Amino acid sequence: MTDAPPTDDREPARVVTEMIDHVLRLAATWTAWDGRPVPSGDRIYTPHKAIRRVADHLVDHLAEVEDRLAGRVPLPDHWHGSMITTAADLAPFTGQDLDEARSRLTRLARIWTARLEALTPDQLDRSPGAGWTLRQIAFHLGGSDYYADAVGDLSLRT
Repeated sequence: MTDAPPTDDREPARVVTEMIDHVLRLAATWTAWDGRPVPSGDRIYTPHKAIRRVADHLVDHLAEVEDRLAGRVPLPDHWHGSMITTAADLAPFTGQDLDEARSRLTRLARIWTARLEALTPDQLDRSPGAGWTLRQIAFHLGGSDYYADAVGDLSLRT
């Protein structure tokens, strides 16, 4: 990994949970989605795709952290990521989808909080195995709101 993310004095768990809170605030407006994908750069986003990407990003780096702490080499990254838009990404985003997203992301926030708060400052600031420090990974995850921001607050659209 290159271009290590900058960090600051915030608690790493707070960085992750604040990102998830922001994503869920935006997602609360997505039941108004009109079914048209939102372009962002060379990609397109939908409510389902944004939730999928945030959750996948959290899962991917959680697996990496757990492997590295256990002294294992993390699995290689084979995600298709935001390069693809699946048929499921294009489905309407309903209240039930919002409930599922809340459950999924809230649980991931709790897992990340438990993992990060169990680490000492020294453990957060060194890199077990190859790659960024665990603090840098948490701050990198803080940028996962990009996917939700691409869809935006649909209550503001007319």
